[in-house]
Amino acid sequence: MAHTVLRMPYTVIAEDLRKAFGGRPVLDGVDLAIERGSVFALLGPNGAGKTTLVKILATLTRPDAGRATIAGHDLLEDPDGVKRAISLTGQYAAVDDVLTGRENLEMMAGLLHLPRRTARARVTELLAEFDLTDAQHRRVKTYSGGMRRRLDLAASMIESPELLFLDEPTTGLDPRSREQLWGTVRHLGEQGVTILLTTQYLEEADQLADTVAMLRDGRIVAQGTPEELKASLGTEIVRLRFAEPGDYRAARGALRALDADAETGDDELILDVATDGTAACLRELLETLAATGAATPRVSTHRPSLDDVFMSLTASANLPPSATGGSAHSPGRFGRVANPARMENAR
Repeated sequence: MAHTVLRMPYTVIAEDLRKAFGGRPVLDGVDLAIERGSVFALLGPNGAGKTTLVKILATLTRPDAGRATIAGHDLLEDPDGVKRAISLTGQYAAVDDVLTGRENLEMMAGLLHLPRRTARARVTELLAEFDLTDAQHRRVKTYSGGMRRRLDLAASMIESPELLFLDEPTTGLDPRSREQLWGTVRHLGEQGVTILLTTQYLEEADQLADTVAMLRDGRIVAQGTPEELKASLGTEIVRLRFAEPGDYRAARGALRALDADAETGDDELILDVATDGTAACLRELLETLAATGAATPRVSTHRPSLDDVFMSLTASANLPPSATGGSAHSPGRFGRVANPARMENAR
């Protein structure tokens, strides 16, 4: 039976995707719409359902309920069509250390049954595109981590996919290699490849993504451009550093902190408070602190980051609406209070 391919402005459309394991919901009604040629970053704490969602969209796991189309192919009715339209790159480079870079790509082209002449031309093109021409005849075991990741991405592009899954692509890379790989990902987006990115590096999502979705407890709890998500917290984050636990506890209570444990490794206790950036708001915040009798803390400010958004959503996960003076996502009087120490652990 022939399947009709729908040409739409979205590479991925998913509606009410659900999945449970052992009776425990892992995905609880996920809706997605990913535009063609965009970079879509999926963020969330461990256990949020990111891997399960990727496996479903890549046809590796069947959903319990819901539907999706990938590059116009129905996920359940035409899984073979979906497989032809996608490519999946995991956390670690799946390349052969004994072969050279060129041999790895030629082997992949052979597995995809490309004619020999076509394969050679495509491999030469990819080696240049991913800045591997000079290293093409070296064995991969001599490659750096960044070169291996670029080779792995090149192998994923032998037949240009409409949707490329990148699962934590810069895991284990040094900062220079990470920057180089970011440039490669941007170039793929410019070529019209739709990219679904999962990452633990929030800076990576901020740098690369057109759209960011925060997944928590199997649900999308926030979605937008990086700037939209950061703006949702306020204009400025005021960082308060306390030397005494008693002062910290008093301030946390007065400011309706959403995180109960913010101890850092340098004998300081830190509260990050979202504000509107005005002097009036800062004055009110400090007056509220003074009324508690707490010693005046060290104060600094910075603009909100995706780290702050991530922590504001995950720190409030287990609190009832009354804990914030509103919904589980409302910021309360001065905004959310984030935990920098646990922020690092969440990456």
